[in-house]
Amino acid sequence: MPVSTFPLGLTMQTIAFAAAKHRNQRRKDAEASPYINHPIDVANILVNEGGIDDVTVLHAALLHDTVEDTETSADELRELVGEAATSIVLEVTDDKSLDKKTRKRLQVEHASHLSEGAKLVKLADKISNLRDVLAFPPPGWSREDKLAYFDWGAEVVDRLRGINPKLESAFDAVYRRREEAL
Repeated sequence: MPVSTFPLGLTMQTIAFAAAKHRNQRRKDAEASPYINHPIDVANILVNEGGIDDVTVLHAALLHDTVEDTETSADELRELVGEAATSIVLEVTDDKSLDKKTRKRLQVEHASHLSEGAKLVKLADKISNLRDVLAFPPPGWSREDKLAYFDWGAEVVDRLRGINPKLESAFDAVYRRREEAL
């Protein structure tokens, strides 16, 4: 399928691509909701809460987990959305060859060095994830697991601050609700 040159057409192709790549994935909540809901939520947060209208950032948000969690190559993304959006995706992609504890530590350490677009995607991603832990916590997560997740998210976001006051305020609001997750 040829890549659309019409911005909305490319956005629809990006959503369709992400949906196809995540088609067999489910979130960790008790209902195992479709994974594609998450990248769509991240893009929605950017647009409707952060006032972001940069199509490159929005495409990166829709694709932010494809390289990390699916059999998607950077070259596939470059062909679809170009180098700029692909670069953002790669910046926020964890190296799955590393153990979880190391990946989480590296997210904290690298957060302040991300590009502006990657910081926006990472911030919206943390908002979405914390809201999901509040509304649909993974089964079996203890009180300590939930608190640790919220606190780790705050460590990452503290290193992203200064990028978008609206998104930072949205993060702070969900973080203040962490006791509800217990």
